[in-house]
Amino acid sequence: MIRQMKGKTPRRPPPKKNSNNQKDPVGVYCRVRPLGAEDEECCIEVISNTTIQLHAPDGLKANRNGEYKETQYSFKKVFGIKTTQMELFEDVAKPLVEDLIHCKNGLLFTYGVTGSGKTFTMTGYPGQGGLLPRSLDMIFNSIGPYQAKRYVFKPDDKNGMEVQNQVDALLDRQKRDSQTTVPKTPTTRRIDPEFADMISPEEACKADGVDEDSSYSVFVSYIEIYNNYIYDLLEETPFDPIKPKWNGAGTPLRSNTEFIPPQSKLLREDQNHNMYVAGCTEVEVKSTEEAFEVFWRGQKKRRIANTQLNRESSRSHSVFIIKLAQAPLDADGDNVLQDKNQVNVSQLCLVDLAGSERTSRTRAEGNRLREAGNINQSLMTLRTCIEVLRENQMCGTNKMVPYRDSKVTHLFKNYFDGEGKVRMVVCVNPKADDYEETLLVMRFAEMTQEVEVARPVDRPICGFAAGRRQRNQAFKEELTRRLDERGGPVDGESPSVFSQLLLSFPALPPCEISGPNDDVTLPRLIEALEKRHKIRQMMVEEYNKTANMLKSVLQEQDGNILSKENFISEQRGKLGEKDKMIQNQKNEIDRLEKKSKMLEYKIDILQKTTNIYEEDKRSLQQELESREHRLQRELSDKRRMETRMQGMVSDTKLKWEKECERRVNAKQLEMQNKLWVKDEKLKQLKAIVTEGKSENRQPQRPSREKDKVPPKRSVSPSLGPTVPPVRPLHRRSHSAGGERWVDHKPTTNVELDTVMQPNLPNAIKVSAPTEKALSKCDKYVLTHQEVASDGEIQTKLIKGEVFKTRGGGQAVQFTDIETLKQEIPVPTSRKRRSSGSGATPDGEPMDGNWTDVETRCSVAVEMRAGSNLGPGYQHHGYQKRRKP
Repeated sequence: MIRQMKGKTPRRPPPKKNSNNQKDPVGVYCRVRPLGAEDEECCIEVISNTTIQLHAPDGLKANRNGEYKETQYSFKKVFGIKTTQMELFEDVAKPLVEDLIHCKNGLLFTYGVTGSGKTFTMTGYPGQGGLLPRSLDMIFNSIGPYQAKRYVFKPDDKNGMEVQNQVDALLDRQKRDSQTTVPKTPTTRRIDPEFADMISPEEACKADGVDEDSSYSVFVSYIEIYNNYIYDLLEETPFDPIKPKWNGAGTPLRSNTEFIPPQSKLLREDQNHNMYVAGCTEVEVKSTEEAFEVFWRGQKKRRIANTQLNRESSRSHSVFIIKLAQAPLDADGDNVLQDKNQVNVSQLCLVDLAGSERTSRTRAEGNRLREAGNINQSLMTLRTCIEVLRENQMCGTNKMVPYRDSKVTHLFKNYFDGEGKVRMVVCVNPKADDYEETLLVMRFAEMTQEVEVARPVDRPICGFAAGRRQRNQAFKEELTRRLDERGGPVDGESPSVFSQLLLSFPALPPCEISGPNDDVTLPRLIEALEKRHKIRQMMVEEYNKTANMLKSVLQEQDGNILSKENFISEQRGKLGEKDKMIQNQKNEIDRLEKKSKMLEYKIDILQKTTNIYEEDKRSLQQELESREHRLQRELSDKRRMETRMQGMVSDTKLKWEKECERRVNAKQLEMQNKLWVKDEKLKQLKAIVTEGKSENRQPQRPSREKDKVPPKRSVSPSLGPTVPPVRPLHRRSHSAGGERWVDHKPTTNVELDTVMQPNLPNAIKVSAPTEKALSKCDKYVLTHQEVASDGEIQTKLIKGEVFKTRGGGQAVQFTDIETLKQEIPVPTSRKRRSSGSGATPDGEPMDGNWTDVETRCSVAVEMRAGSNLGPGYQHHGYQKRRKP
C-alpha cells in the first residue's frame, strides 16, 4: 500500500501565531565596490568596519550652497573594496545557511543603484563565486551523506511536501529515466564553463550540528518579477534555452515553433497563511553543480526573454528560492519516518533587487519609462512597508502595512512578520556621479536596520534515540564482514542466528556410510542432530530472554538518554538564549557606543559651528558698534553743523537787521538835513522879504526830540555842508602798570586790524580761567566781543581784581569796563565842538557816546576752588555804589 504524507512550510505543528517575544533587528551590511578609474572622484570613505562617511562632490556643494555636508552611516558591518567573496559569505550568508539546515527560514537581498555590484555580490563569476553558489555548496557539503533518494520528497503544488515510500519513489525515478525529454544528471558530465570553478576546493565549508538521523532533499526554484508581474524562469519552453541552434545571421533558429513569451504567475496563500507562487517549477537537485546548472539555465532563459521582449535585466527583481525538506529516520535508521508531524520544510530566498536609481536617470522613453516607473514603485512600496513597520514598533501604533501594493513585498511579508531572519546587503558605488542616489540608499538602509523581526522558534525534537543511522550503518558493516569471513547463511535462517550457531554448536560426527548395513553412522548422526536441535532450542529461548531483557534495558536506557538529551537540549537552549541575550546586550552596547560616538561627533560639529557663529556674532557686533559710533559722530557733527548754521543765520539776520536799521536812520537823517536846509532857506528868504535885513547870521538847527539821535554815517554825504569827521577819543586802558594780569581771551574772538590794541605786559594769556592761573596774578581782564547796534564789532575789556577766599579758592571782583569801538565818521551840516567841550553851540550838553566810557560798574564774582570761569560766566547782578 502506498502511503503519502504531506508536510508543512515552513514548519509543523499546525499554524498559530509566533509567540516568541524575542526580536532581532534586520541585519544590514554595506559593501563598497572599487572605482572604475583611479582618477575618478570618490564620494565615500570607509571610517571603520561599521561606519562609512559620504562627502558631497565639490560641484554639488557649489550648486546647493553647501546644503549637503559630510554625513556618516553605521551598519552591522562594512566591507571595503579589498573584501573577498569568502569573507562576505562568512559574515552574511553562512548563518542563514546554518539556520536553513536547522529548519529556519531566511531572506537575503541585495539593494543599490545599477552598477553598484549587486549581481557580482549575489552570483559572482568563475573564481569569485558569490553568495548564491557558496550557499549551495555549503548546503550539499553539510547534508551530502544524508540525502534521501530522489522523489522521496515530492512537492504537492500547494506549497506543501509529500513524503513517499521507497516503492513510489522508485516508480517515479523509473518514469523519469524513461522520459527522454527530461535531461538526466549523469555522474560524469562536462560542466558548463560559464559557471565552472565558481568555488575553489579549499574554500569549501560545511555546517556544524547537522542531524545525522534525518534525511534531506533540496528543491530550487527561480522566478523574476518584472513590471510587477511574476515569471517562472524554470518553466519548460518549446525550445532548449541552454543549447539553441543558430543561423548564419547570428540569430537563434526555432525549427518548428516560434518564441512564446512567458506567462505570468499568481501569488497564493497556503493553509498556513504563507505566500507562494502558484504553479512555480520546483526542481530537486542532488549536488552543487546540478543546482547551479539549473540556476544558469534560468539565467539564459532570462537573457533570451529580455532580448526577444526588448527588456533591461537591471530593471527586474530576480528571486532564487532554496527549499530544504527534512524528516527523521525510523527506529531502524534505514527509511524516512512516515509521520507527517515530523516533516519540516525550510527555505532560503536570495533576492537580487533592481537598481534603485530615479526614473530620470534611466533616460527611458515610452514603454521603458512606464516599466521603470513600475520598478521604482515596487521599491517605493518596500520603503513604505519598512517605514510603517518601524513606526508601529517604535511608536506602538497598529497601522496596516501595505504589503499587497507590490508583488515583492507581498511575496516576502511572512519574513517581516516573524517567519525567519532578514538580512540586506547594501551595495554602493563610490563615484561622485552616484552621490544623490547613494544618499537615498543610505537613508533607506539606516531606516531598515531599525526594524525588528521576531526570532523564529526551534523545531520540536524527535522522540527517537539519537545515533540510529550510525548504529544501522555499523550493524550492516559488521554483518558484511562476518559473512565474508564465514561464508553465506544456511537456507531459511537469518544471518545472525546462523553466525551464532556456527560459533556455539558441537561438531558433527563423521557422516561416511560404510555400506547398506551400516546402522551406526546414521543413529550417531541423528543423535548428534537431536542434541544440536535441543541446544538450538535452548539457545533460542535464552536468546529471546536475553533479547527481551536487552530490549527492556535498551528502552530504559533510551528513555533515560532521551530525557537527558531533552534536559541537555533544554539547557543548551537556555544557554543559547543567554548567549544570544548577552550577544544582544553586547550589540546594544556597541550600538549605544556608536551612537554615543556619533553624538559626540555631532556635538563637536555643533560646537565648532557655534564657535564660528560666536566669532561671526562678535565681528558683527564690533562692526555694529563701529557703525553706531560713526553714526553718533555723524549725528553730533550734523547737530554741530546745524547749531553753527543756526548761529550763522541768526548772526547774519541780526547783522542785516542792524544794517537795515542803520540805513533807515541814515535816510531819516538825510531827509531831516534836507528839510532843515529848506527851512533855513525859507527863513532867510522870509527875513529878506519881510524885514529886509542884510545881516547874515549862522542858521541853527531847531532843537527837536528827534534831533537828539546820535549822528550816523550818511548815505548821501553830498547833501548839505560837509564837515570833517571827528573820531571820538578813547581813554587808554588802565592796565598799564606793574601788576600781573590774567589775560582771558576766548577762542571765539575775532582779530581786528585796529591801531589801538590792548597791551598787557607780563600777563598770563588763557582761553579759559583756571585756579592755577588766578593764584599767580592779582589782576584779571576779560576780552569780550559783541555786535553793536550799527552792525560793527565792539570790544569790551572787563577788568577786575583777584583775591583769595576763606574756602581756599580765588575770587574776582570786577571794577571797570572799557569799550573799544570802531566807527566810520558820518558827515553833518553843523560843526561840532571838540570832544572835550561836551556842549552844543546852544549850550546844550552833548551825549558822551563818543568820548566817555559808556558804563562803569563794580560787580563781585566769587569763583570757588575747582570752578571754571569762561565766556559764559555767571555773576551776582547787583551794582556797587559809586564813590562820591
